[in-house]
Order: sequence, then C-alpha cells, then structure tokens
Amino acid sequence: MEERRCAGCGNAFWRRPQVPDQEYCGKEECRRARRRRWQRAKRQDDADYRDNQARAQRAWSGKNSSYWRAYRSGHPHYAEANRERCKQRQRDRRRRAAEEEQFAKMDSIGTFSSVSSGTYLLLPQGKEKFAKMDSLMVEIILLSKR
Repeated sequence: MEERRCAGCGNAFWRRPQVPDQEYCGKEECRRARRRRWQRAKRQDDADYRDNQARAQRAWSGKNSSYWRAYRSGHPHYAEANRERCKQRQRDRRRRAAEEEQFAKMDSIGTFSSVSSGTYLLLPQGKEKFAKMDSLMVEIILLSKR
C-alpha cells in the first residue's frame, strides 16, 4: 500500500488495496467530489446518460414545482444576492447567445447584392440544430456566369 494525496482535499491517505487507481480519500465531501467529476464526464461523453438525466430532472421539477419558490422564501439572502450580482441577467444573456448560435433567422441572409447572377449548386452544410422552416444553410459554388 502506498500513501497518496487526495484529489479532493489534498490530504494524505492510504489507498485501498482493492482500488489501485484510487485518487480520493474516504471523506464524504471528497466522495461527493469524485461522483460529481464522474457524472460531469459521463454527461459529456454519453448522450443516453445525458438524456436520461435531463428527463429525470424534468420529472423531479414537475413533482416539486414549488421547491425554488419555497427555497427563496426560506433563504432571502440567496434571492437578494442573485439580484444584487445580476446573476439572472448574466444567465439570460448566455442562454440567449447560445440560442442565437443555434437558430437561423428568417432575415439572416440579408441582401443578395454581393452575389453575382449565375447558376449555383446548393449543398446543405452539416447538421443544423434548429432552423426556421423557410431558411436553409447552404454552400454556394458558382458553376457558370451568364
């Protein structure tokens, strides 16, 4: 057995012989940190796990719809700190910016003044996440000029 440093708290610990790659000590907060790290990596790499977690979160939220309202009323300092630091506005801005990257707007093409007249081959580019029905992302290749 060898002594190691915990990746969670930094304290020295003796690894268990059954777990040769052990990185965390047995403290509850370090075990939680290990599980959070595993879950984060699993959500990034496994689409099925990510979808299942999202469904479980929605189901829990549906059954506990008043949870956050009760939490804010029981912890007024939390709600006040959120307002003071404008955290909600920052989250909203990030969410809107992410949505703008995913959605194509009807008027996003603008004018065609810079496109020469001619025959063009239109090819779809990649997998669009979301697009409005009347928009299409294309690669324009000039085949001939008139």
